Amino acid sequence: MNLELEIKQLIIEALRLEDITPAQIASDELLFAGGLGLDSIDALELGVALRKKYGIRIETITDDVKAHFASVRSLAEFVATQRSI
Repeated sequence: MNLELEIKQLIIEALRLEDITPAQIASDELLFAGGLGLDSIDALELGVALRKKYGIRIETITDDVKAHFASVRSLAEFVATQRSI
């Protein structure tokens, strides 16, 4: 399974999006502010899920971190770089 597909599945499971399949989430679709319409609570839950699954720690929310959470593709790139550190 590729990383983008894994993250789509993680989003669905962590946020309990029962009516959505990974195929329905475009990799470049915005996760917040339109797109999937996730909110700040969803962001926190997603951050916890990423920490549990990939060991990624996000200490402070910066504009860079927000940019990483913009889409599945940007999140996959962020996870890939964090795992290689």
